Amino acid sequence: MAHVSDLIATDIEQYLHQHQHKSLLRFITCGSVDDGKSTLIGRLLYDSKMLFEDQLAAVEADSKKWGTQGGDIDFALLVDGLAAEREQGITIDVAYRFFSTERRKFIVADTPGHEQYTRNMVTGASTADVAVILVDARKGVLTQTRRHSYLVHLIGIRKVVLAINKMDLVDYSEKVFRRIVDEYREFAQRIGLADITPIPLSALKGDNMLAHSDRTPWYRGPTLMAYLETVEVDEARQQAGPLRLPVQWVNRPNLDFRGFAGTIASGVVKPGDRIRVLPSGRESRVARIVTASGDLPLAVAGQSITLTLTDEIDISRGDMIVAADSPAEVADQFECTLVWMADEPMLPGRQYVLKIGTRTVGASVTEPKYKVNVNTLEHLAAKQLALNEIGVCNLALDRPVAFDPYAVNRDTGGFILIDRLTNNTVGAGMLHFALRRAHNIHLQHLDVDKAARARLKGQQPGVLWFTGLSGAGKSTIANLVEKKLHAMGRHTYLLDGDNVRHGLNKDLGFTEADRVENIRRVAEVAKLMVDAGLIVLTAFISPFRAERALARSLLADGEFVEIHVDTPLDVAEARDVKGLYRKARRGELKNFTGVDSPYEAPEAPELRVNTVECTPEQAADAVIERIRALGLID
Repeated sequence: MAHVSDLIATDIEQYLHQHQHKSLLRFITCGSVDDGKSTLIGRLLYDSKMLFEDQLAAVEADSKKWGTQGGDIDFALLVDGLAAEREQGITIDVAYRFFSTERRKFIVADTPGHEQYTRNMVTGASTADVAVILVDARKGVLTQTRRHSYLVHLIGIRKVVLAINKMDLVDYSEKVFRRIVDEYREFAQRIGLADITPIPLSALKGDNMLAHSDRTPWYRGPTLMAYLETVEVDEARQQAGPLRLPVQWVNRPNLDFRGFAGTIASGVVKPGDRIRVLPSGRESRVARIVTASGDLPLAVAGQSITLTLTDEIDISRGDMIVAADSPAEVADQFECTLVWMADEPMLPGRQYVLKIGTRTVGASVTEPKYKVNVNTLEHLAAKQLALNEIGVCNLALDRPVAFDPYAVNRDTGGFILIDRLTNNTVGAGMLHFALRRAHNIHLQHLDVDKAARARLKGQQPGVLWFTGLSGAGKSTIANLVEKKLHAMGRHTYLLDGDNVRHGLNKDLGFTEADRVENIRRVAEVAKLMVDAGLIVLTAFISPFRAERALARSLLADGEFVEIHVDTPLDVAEARDVKGLYRKARRGELKNFTGVDSPYEAPEAPELRVNTVECTPEQAADAVIERIRALGLID
């Protein structure tokens, strides 16, 4: 534990220097509800905080004498984890606490025990070196014990304290302790956890927390504090790896200086080292290592630095500077493990934003391979992932990124998924490897491009995207608009919802996942037709804003015109030309938009037409006038 250092009275600056350079251990506490996590953390904080406050008081009393400020002690570590999550837009229910002993500084993440907070546990564990998994001695290994152990292994924590708490309530029974340890080791072996240190505890009474308890004479292992103070932090492995420096920003205060700033994720770097910039692959050498305190002869993992290079090469935020002789991989398709953290399910084909390191790209889950039952470790078939579910999936990005497998480097192999519309974090994942097709498929340069095809047709290509409820009049209006454009000599093609499902999308149903895939395919086809120089009209319910946003994102500015055929549900249902609403109301047609599946109306379409207030002919004329005003036609 902490004790009042003699240096406080004799050499306050040396004391501050030693405190500043203590090693830091980040650990997480997890387990089931009411297993004593708060009591355990309270015990650790109480026994260290009382003495640490004595140190602070002494520092402040001597501050004038030594010309220093007691507040200079690095308390920023307390909020370091929270700040990192806030930058990623994560809302969390994880309590971070800071405390210090004479030997080490600590940040502990206290995570909720309920199953519905699995996402919070993942957040807290993402930066931890050690996991303290609590087990109530009366209850033994529970479902949440297995769940949290699986997640700990998944995230890459390899050192586990099995804290068997409330031993006072089982009369400090060695038999109970051994039974729980044996049961836990059997499960841990199945998931690959090997470095386990079981400790019998009573956090309430202090047994084996800070000193060995007379009530457990049969226990010869370390106390909890002794373990936390002496366990090796995996910094050496991080520094032994090859250089990985994600570029956070380009620093150019004047024309004579251009530096590339970031925090070293792994490895070391020194002037003269040959480096490679990914994903471009350009190479150069390090000229200087610049910091606010001056140039460095060497920098190691964990340091925030600015590099200058001997060559003028193009580097942007999100690029990665790596060792030229040990580069990271570059790919745009991967197998990954994904922990889903949102109330809305993960749907294959839906577009998300992926953040890996300092790079942000578009992404979609192309194929869930299976989800994992963390209690039985069974692999279960899955077409989507629900809140707190864990699955192995294929992932596709809209551009290549530099990465290492998560098992090799947590910083360059971990990612989060963000909802494109709400900016909420919806998933966290770990990259396994690049799919082979990511290396085999490349864009082919074509000499005849979209502009050339458009010039030949004498028109500006684009998409008129008609959206609205079934029976709103989308197909009717789109058909009239195409006839008018055709009469004007425009080259067009109409993609109609029913027609497409007879061919391209005949394998899809009407579940949310199938609707997402339906619109994804249509959007990609529309993009190809725009590339061919056509004016494309699409008439689809397209009920979800996210998929309409995807379709817009595939095209250049000004090429996507969203037209909301705004017909009230009661009017559309009264028309019911196909009899679909009647079937849906009788329960014969599931997942029908407006009845038992939602329709997300456009928030800012280029045009809204109300078919209650105008005829289809008038609506078609309004569309023509609108696209003329937008410059799509003249």
